[in-house]
Amino acid sequence: MMLKLLILFMFALTSSLVISDSSNGLLRIGLKKRQLDLNSRIAARILRAKVTKVHQKKLGDSDGDIVALKNFLDAQYYGEIRIGTPPQTFTVVFDTGSSNLWVPSSKCYFSIACYLHPRYKASKSCTYKKNGAHCAITYGSGSISGFFSEDDVKVGDLVVKDQSFIEATQEGSLSFILAQFDGILGLGFQEISVGNAVPVWYNMVAQGLVSEEIFSFWLNRDAKAKDGGEIVFGGVDPKHYKGCHTYVPITEKGYWQFEMGDILIGNHSTGFCKGGCSAIADSGTSLLAGPSAIVTEINYAIGAKGIVSTECRDVASQHGDMIWELLVTGIKPNQVCSSLGLCLANGDHTGIETVVEKENRKKQTAGDDTRCAACELAVAWIRKEHTLNKTKEQLLSYVNHLCESLQSPISFVDCKKISSMPDVSFTIGDKSFVLTPEQYILKIGEGSSTICLSGFMGFDLPPPRGPLWILGDVFMGVYHTVFDYGNLRIGFAEAA
Repeated sequence: MMLKLLILFMFALTSSLVISDSSNGLLRIGLKKRQLDLNSRIAARILRAKVTKVHQKKLGDSDGDIVALKNFLDAQYYGEIRIGTPPQTFTVVFDTGSSNLWVPSSKCYFSIACYLHPRYKASKSCTYKKNGAHCAITYGSGSISGFFSEDDVKVGDLVVKDQSFIEATQEGSLSFILAQFDGILGLGFQEISVGNAVPVWYNMVAQGLVSEEIFSFWLNRDAKAKDGGEIVFGGVDPKHYKGCHTYVPITEKGYWQFEMGDILIGNHSTGFCKGGCSAIADSGTSLLAGPSAIVTEINYAIGAKGIVSTECRDVASQHGDMIWELLVTGIKPNQVCSSLGLCLANGDHTGIETVVEKENRKKQTAGDDTRCAACELAVAWIRKEHTLNKTKEQLLSYVNHLCESLQSPISFVDCKKISSMPDVSFTIGDKSFVLTPEQYILKIGEGSSTICLSGFMGFDLPPPRGPLWILGDVFMGVYHTVFDYGNLRIGFAEAA
């Protein structure tokens, strides 16, 4: 599953007000916020988005069901669904990076998180159908386990009949205790659905509840705005984008995965994605995540500071000369670190491990893994910089600076220097999608209490799924996103 990280600080609660606007035939949900308590600092902040109230409205000739999204400090968008008859209300994350629907169960007895959120009571619903198959899901921020049940699920005015979902009986993470959402509604493909359960979106289509096999996201990045955004099932809202969408085909069903081209810092190519990179659009990820080697360069360029990696500096100082020498002599980059004894052999394999290799792998410690990862980062950086004809001294100095910029999931920047930071651009469908510093920096608080965070974080998903870029809300907030299930493509246009 995709990385779903929650920073364990909570901000002030918010409230909502339902407002009917019959003048244009739309039912909108206005959002009213309480004043933020800056003393409680920043908040359930990162890599988990949330969504809020649900309603239906017409979009031209399209019967589009709209979910109005609530923007919680540009990091969380959350909303309500209803399960059962009579309906039981739950707040969920609409997540394009997963495919299952789950909510806490009344049979969840031993997880504190369950007692802090509404729990589904099967005995209270006359449309409930027993399934009972056990299952578990692991997210980056924790795991849940439970069993499958079936019931009617109401999203806005759309009622999905006999929807399979998970009653969570264990929620194994402090993240779920602090989370404002009760559960998750996955909008990914069935290929990544645990238990091969049919996703809610599939049933919307199969039951003829939408006129077009598309859904779209508009995320309002103005944290002070009344409207947090909206998700439209079965259509798009033309008021929320400019120009035309740039569409690219889905390359692998599971996540909404597509091919992305070069990434530029300012006007300079990073070089890592010239030959193409895999990327996904993930509404359940608040930041923009990618391979650590590239993200570290971006954070270095914008002056972001995280936790200094001692291992990286040690590897650079102790082995930098030898890494450079091995690359110059023509050794394959993927054999350098194993040649230095910092990684297990990862060169040309027959696919069969020897007994010795298996024993070495068993003995490999977490420290060995860290040193190996640090070495592989150093090799990637040195290899790239060597093509720019830099001297060895210049090159090793640059690598040392990059090691200094290796970050924890969250990196801080100087708010006073935002105007001098470079743009960061992503090439999709031969078009450049630019993020300005004002768009990729997240500001928390006001005045002297303002904290500024980098919108980029390193995330190394191993093969065969990785390496992978995750274009989360930092990107989707700038670019209106259409998920075209019928034509297996995804489209981006400037948000309005």
